[in-house]
Amino acid sequence: MKKNSESSSFRDPSGYIYYVDQKVMRHINPCYFKEYNHLMKSGLYQELVEKELLVSHKEVKNTSSFIEIEVEKIPYISYPYEWCFEELKDAALCTIQINKIAMKYGMILKDSSAYNVQFKKGRAIFIDTLSFMFYEENSPWEAYGQFTRHFIAPLVLAKYIDVRMMGLMKEYIDGIPLDLCCKILGKKGGFISTVHIKLQNKSIQKHNYDGHQDIRKVTIKKQSVLNMFDMIENQIKKLQLKTYETEWMDYYDVTNYEEESLKAKEELVKEFASKVGLTKEDIIFDLGANDGRFSRLVYEEIGGNVISFDIDSNSVSKNYKESKEKNVSILPLIMDINNPSSGIGFANKERNNFMDRGNASLTLVLAFLHHMVISNNISFEMARDFLSKITKYIIIEFVPKEDSQVQVLLKTRRDIFDDYNIETFRDVFSKKFKIIEEKQIKQTKRTLFLMEVKNEI
Repeated sequence: MKKNSESSSFRDPSGYIYYVDQKVMRHINPCYFKEYNHLMKSGLYQELVEKELLVSHKEVKNTSSFIEIEVEKIPYISYPYEWCFEELKDAALCTIQINKIAMKYGMILKDSSAYNVQFKKGRAIFIDTLSFMFYEENSPWEAYGQFTRHFIAPLVLAKYIDVRMMGLMKEYIDGIPLDLCCKILGKKGGFISTVHIKLQNKSIQKHNYDGHQDIRKVTIKKQSVLNMFDMIENQIKKLQLKTYETEWMDYYDVTNYEEESLKAKEELVKEFASKVGLTKEDIIFDLGANDGRFSRLVYEEIGGNVISFDIDSNSVSKNYKESKEKNVSILPLIMDINNPSSGIGFANKERNNFMDRGNASLTLVLAFLHHMVISNNISFEMARDFLSKITKYIIIEFVPKEDSQVQVLLKTRRDIFDDYNIETFRDVFSKKFKIIEEKQIKQTKRTLFLMEVKNEI
């Protein structure tokens, strides 16, 4: 039985994650036995699982030298720098809520990394079973600084400066440094910034070199810690981004599709998707998903776990809010597919790159290929090779040059795309994909294809 260790779990002496036959396993070391047993016997674990705040698990082995548990598998692992504002906000609230519940059972989170949160059916859920420690009376929350760097700093920067500031999470794996955050904010940031970022940074700078920065020596009553959690929770709930329009938010309202042709496209997508024979466990990618219209269409048709990728944060936010409201297994993420997330952290392995996080059974490439080719100079061959590595089936839409949307792209650049035509597209893709279906969308010159990756001999 081959064990594959999780490269990101090397930092915790309490245990580590590994994989066996697609199962997620966690090895628990003796140094964490007391905390683990209290978590399980006190009622804390049961309450958190019942409230869908913590992943469930089942014990496989319990010996004097180690405990082994099989952990509930999250369909797709994502990272904070791929989340929209609302996703990071919900992850922060999930972390605070867990702390408040844990305090009732004499425990508290020993770390508050945003990477300890994932998403299941449109809702944030905590995944680190070994992140709980005993609460010590009159002690502060030692993970407060990390929480500020991972959650408060990027949320405040997004609100008061620019939502793209959240991308700094990719540069700083343990959260945005507070001194940098202060420099960017200047006098902006409101009360939440003053209390949690600027004052904390001032204290850090004051005691940085004098040897008096031991947070464990600070005395703070339990009720004060609970009051702090309430304050943080209320402040984060009030954070809202200013509403503004982007070119992609109302894409389907301004596209050249007539209502009849859009309905025809929807029926073709449903028809093609139903022929693939997917199960509820399968992963489906939607590249350039916009507000998730077709993500929801495919989910409603065949289920599965849909991962919607788009470069526009507003579109991702809109998609996330609707998915959360409907409690569906759709995960909207911010990602430029022409520059997908790379591996970061130690040896570039702590956070996996897009290509290493699991392939899809089906990928939607709807009105997206022409952006890859014409906007980014990606050849048909390059697009084909990329898609053949991440999926088994594709539903791909070819948009010809005479289409108004392609003409818009060509207005800002010289037309050097002599090979951009359906014949070349069909010939190039058929070298690695078997074309199962090909149908023109009614009242358009666009063509929809259902393809399957050919088995390499």
